[in-house]
Amino acid sequence: MSAETLYERVEHAARTVRARRDEDISVALVLGSGLGAFADDLEDALAVPYSEIPGFARPTVEGHAGRLVIGRVDGLTLAVMQGRFHYYEGYSFDEVTFPVRMLGLLGIQSLILTNAAGGINIEFDQGALMVISDHLNLMGINPLRGAHDERFGARFPDMTEVYDREFQEIAIEEANQMDVAIRRGIYAALTGPSYETPAEIRMLRTLGADAVGMSTVPEAIVARQMGMKILGISCITNLAAGLVDHPINHEEVMEAGARVRDTFKQLLRRIIPRLKSSDE
Repeated sequence: MSAETLYERVEHAARTVRARRDEDISVALVLGSGLGAFADDLEDALAVPYSEIPGFARPTVEGHAGRLVIGRVDGLTLAVMQGRFHYYEGYSFDEVTFPVRMLGLLGIQSLILTNAAGGINIEFDQGALMVISDHLNLMGINPLRGAHDERFGARFPDMTEVYDREFQEIAIEEANQMDVAIRRGIYAALTGPSYETPAEIRMLRTLGADAVGMSTVPEAIVARQMGMKILGISCITNLAAGLVDHPINHEEVMEAGARVRDTFKQLLRRIIPRLKSSDE
């Protein structure tokens, strides 16, 4: 008997989730470090530990609960990944992007990717939110590398507009209505887990990056291949190396995420219904 293909494994995971809750879901979120509290407030929520979904890896980083939560916001059903997997944890890119592929097979059309990021743009304050307008994949690998299965989408997907422009405008409009500081910028992805050196931050600024992190980009590439529309939001949880006079640590990232938690949750609740309506 031949081994299952990646598509078949993803399909198995999607069937497992549907068996737990079979509803039409068109919007999903991936919540980054310290931002997982949004899932705790969903109505009529079902939480499925990643350990119960075939093919899912296990998050090993603080701030990533490791649950898929399906629930409602103002009557709209959505799927929320409470935590993600990272390449630096030792997982392959197939493992890192497996949940996003599964979301695609569940019928997700609109995907919100969130993360905690280091601020490179000196105009960004700690705790500010940044709508991702584009990205730099500096991880040295692409998640689409290797055997191609056309059931996931095109072999050479277009990346002209990874992050949907209409979605960006919606997020900025809603943040402005809340009087919340929000910027638009370019996110650079590196593998980590070490934080960047001051010299690397100077290089990234020269390349045009406004923020830097260790996630999101592989998920965005796979989501675009599968035809999803993407909104990316970074929480600037710390200023990057060379911009502050103290060492950077993960505790600082978690603390900053906690400070913006309520504002971030409120913003998402305002954005999500508009993403759904834009697909209709």
